[in-house]
Amino acid sequence: MKALPGVVLCPGFPSAGNGGSGAAKRFYPLADRIAQNMEWAAMVLNYRGCGDSEGDLTPAEWTADIASAVAHMDRLDQVEGVWLAGFGIGGALAACLAQDDSRVRGVATMGAPVDLWANTDRSIRVDRCAAEIAPRPMLVLHGSDDREVSPLDARAIADAHGEASLRIISGAGHRIHSDPRCIAILLGWLDSQITLIP
Repeated sequence: MKALPGVVLCPGFPSAGNGGSGAAKRFYPLADRIAQNMEWAAMVLNYRGCGDSEGDLTPAEWTADIASAVAHMDRLDQVEGVWLAGFGIGGALAACLAQDDSRVRGVATMGAPVDLWANTDRSIRVDRCAAEIAPRPMLVLHGSDDREVSPLDARAIADAHGEASLRIISGAGHRIHSDPRCIAILLGWLDSQITLIP
């Protein structure tokens, strides 16, 4: 059986209205599309503290969840290489995990903030994480009309990486995961990663 590349989709912070129960569900169709049309192994992460899952909604706990997903995907015999694709805070945490985890072959961030407060006295700088990811590939996507996270954050992340593919989507807001242009760019970037598999 031919080995497949694997991708973990990391949702952003859930809306307060649903308690996180729908955070992962929004990405199931995208995972199915990646698996069926592109022949990748695709997993959607459902963080602890979301929906019926126990645990706390904290950056440290969610980063541990991403690490567990990478470890699980890496252990699968049919998977060769793991990539991360994260949206909003999910993208920021994916980048920060990837800086120290060589199992991650590349990272795509969509609408990720450059500065993420882990607690009241410690900030996570995603631009510093991006610098450590290099020379592994990185895609940085952002909406030009994002009112929650400035497009300047995307530029800072991409500049820190040095060779990231930066795409600012005209007219798109923060919920970039629902913009078909974003999805097309992400799928094209993932497709280009196949050349990195030995």
